Amino acid sequence: MPPARPPKVLRVEVPKAMLRLRGATRDAFGLWRHRLLFLVGGIGVGLAAVLMAELADAAQGGFRRVLGLSPLVALGLTPLGFALCAWLARDVFPNAQGSGIPQVIAARQTGRLALRRSLVSLRVAAGKIVVMSLGLLFGASTGREGPTVQVGAAIMAAAGHLTPERVPGLILAGGAAGVAAAFNTPLAGIVFGIEELGRAYEARTGGLIVAAIVAAGLTAMALTGNYTYFGTASAALPFGPGWIAVPVLGALGGLAGGGFSRIVILFARGLPGRLGGAIAARPIAFAAACGLGVALCGLASGGTVYGTGYEEARTLLHGTADPHPDFAPLKFLATLLSAISGIPGGLFAPSLSVGAGLGAALHGWFSGVPVAALVLIGMVAYLTGALQAPITAFVIVTEMTQDHALMIPLMVAALIADAVSKVVCREGLYHALAHILLERAGTDARPAAPAPATPPGPAA
Repeated sequence: MPPARPPKVLRVEVPKAMLRLRGATRDAFGLWRHRLLFLVGGIGVGLAAVLMAELADAAQGGFRRVLGLSPLVALGLTPLGFALCAWLARDVFPNAQGSGIPQVIAARQTGRLALRRSLVSLRVAAGKIVVMSLGLLFGASTGREGPTVQVGAAIMAAAGHLTPERVPGLILAGGAAGVAAAFNTPLAGIVFGIEELGRAYEARTGGLIVAAIVAAGLTAMALTGNYTYFGTASAALPFGPGWIAVPVLGALGGLAGGGFSRIVILFARGLPGRLGGAIAARPIAFAAACGLGVALCGLASGGTVYGTGYEEARTLLHGTADPHPDFAPLKFLATLLSAISGIPGGLFAPSLSVGAGLGAALHGWFSGVPVAALVLIGMVAYLTGALQAPITAFVIVTEMTQDHALMIPLMVAALIADAVSKVVCREGLYHALAHILLERAGTDARPAAPAPATPPGPAA
């Protein structure tokens, strides 16, 4: 009996056009999935920014009510609060210390996935929100905008955990969206992302970063309304003798801001000798001592140096309060003590407040110049000196007040302050602190790997 023949297999040839269509469909799906990640993450950043703003305002209001009982309460409450916040940031929520921007920069620069996740995780973000609010509740001279950058980066990184090759770009977008949503300044968010967070800028992710900023900004705007951070201002500085104030404030802001950065970096690296050893051995006690220093500054200033300094800067800008020459140095000292204590909190709002006080204090020297113009120039000069990010400084102040008449003086002040600050402190504050984080983690800083090529179509 002859062997049975195997059954014939019917083979269907798939047209090449169909295969190309399937490939294009998969590529399009991947492209739009990535874009959806940026949009959804941006909405999350906007919600987080609004939550942090509400918590910060409530915390400062609570502290003011406590001070209503007696200003002397701060002498006990603020040191204890600083000790509690330092302990939480060190032992319960590691990597939540400080402003959070150095952690974001370090997360983008490291190639170690575990380290990146520890710097911008949702756990760290939650701890940042809680402990930052507690710090303001106890009178710390800190802001919420820097922490919003780290929280935004953590949210975007979590949204993109299925696409690890995209995470560096997502972190950049989340941090930039955090600035945009916190200040309601979308242009400043873009500039900050380029100038500070991503000095090796990823051009491929440019469109998606803008999309994340738009999503975060629209979310915050829908919940809080379209507002200007300090209200609108119409100050002008006609070319003439009054322009002398520009280089003077630029130089003073650069000196003060550069000195601030140098001291913070010095403490972050560790002081030499017995004092440095004592601080390293008892960080919680050191935080409490810093809290006592902040309380003493608060008593000396009549309570004006506590918190973000937003209200004080706003009243100086609009001329609804008389400038006090001691406000700027006391706010500077309170912010410095808060920064070196190790508690979570940002520098943007306090720095703007110091700059506002610096500009207002010089009104007697330049009586022919509107005080609002001096305040705005002082803001830009000191913020540039502290961060060494001149473009971000003048863009953010211009956008916060919608005053474009001072654009050129602000640019000049920023350039002068940046040059003077670099003489005092060679390293930019946030990048120096990021490098310290990476050194302690035992890894070298290196630029984040660029995102892979995207399918043909609109810019990703």
